[in-house]
Amino acid sequence: MTDKTVISEAAEAALDEELRAEPFDVLIIGAGPAGLSAAIAADRAGLNYEVLEKGALVNSIFNYPKDMIFFTTPELLEIGGIPFTSPFVKPTRIEALVYYRRVTDTFMLRVCFNEKVHSIERTQKGFKVASAIDERLRIRKSRFVVIATGYFDNPNLLGIRGEDLPHVSHYYTEPHGYFRKRVVVVGGNNSAAIAALDIFRSGARVTLVHRGASPGEAIKYWVRPDLENRLKEGSIAARFHSRVVEITPSSVHLDSDGKREEIAADAVFLMTGYHADAEFLRRAGIAVNQETCAPLHDAETLETNVPGLFLAGAVISGKNTNRVFIENGRFHGEQIVSAICRKMGRSQDIDGIK
Repeated sequence: MTDKTVISEAAEAALDEELRAEPFDVLIIGAGPAGLSAAIAADRAGLNYEVLEKGALVNSIFNYPKDMIFFTTPELLEIGGIPFTSPFVKPTRIEALVYYRRVTDTFMLRVCFNEKVHSIERTQKGFKVASAIDERLRIRKSRFVVIATGYFDNPNLLGIRGEDLPHVSHYYTEPHGYFRKRVVVVGGNNSAAIAALDIFRSGARVTLVHRGASPGEAIKYWVRPDLENRLKEGSIAARFHSRVVEITPSSVHLDSDGKREEIAADAVFLMTGYHADAEFLRRAGIAVNQETCAPLHDAETLETNVPGLFLAGAVISGKNTNRVFIENGRFHGEQIVSAICRKMGRSQDIDGIK
């Protein structure tokens, strides 16, 4: 018998054991603020739960720009009634990471990290959830499932040649590495504006490319004057009414009102937004609007068309990612767990969960 056969038989035995185990009351997919709020609500209601996270705790916030400052005040990021204290009017990314770690430890939340969920299968008694950790398949049974995966892992692709080159990114982290380099930032909304300003102030030559006639309306009111002044004085170059048609290792090719232009570029940031993984939702049986990519769900309970399968946080937004933020998504956990308790014939008091 080869090692490969032994390993295969051991893995099969482990899967059989997992399938024989008692099902969880609820499995929560995603350990962002919405997923953590659902875990806190489940814990307070006495439910047997587990959180499956494919990356780190609050993985999207972890991957935000390193020096990012939130647009909101600390108390609007709070979950579980744990105070978020900060000396600043608007908290920083680092403070948020510390806060959510503290919340997770305070409630001793059961979170499994680096475990990616591949499928959710409806069964007669609930769900079978297949995931992988270190290339090892795991299968859990659960009466209910909450999907809280957000949208930050899925950038809106342009579908052009060169989009996958190593100097091209859909995520901006920090500016220092672009000192004295030529950088093209594509997009016209808040993330593009912040990236362009940050990179410019670190000594790069920045060009902002946007298909609209001017910077987008979604740019925050305290960011817009700064960007407009930099554009007016020429510190940041701009190409409006322009569309990227190709990226090469040294340049970006544009179509500007029918005219072709080539701009030299050492780095390119495609800040074109993000979307939820609609195909993952569809594979789970959830009806997803073809145009808006919004999953079908009940606004009060957040239950989808698949009985027992719920959505929490920004994943409910579809393409309209300005609809749900941490500030309102943090309440979804309480709504969902209240609905689950009603389905289970339980009347636990979970009032006060935030």
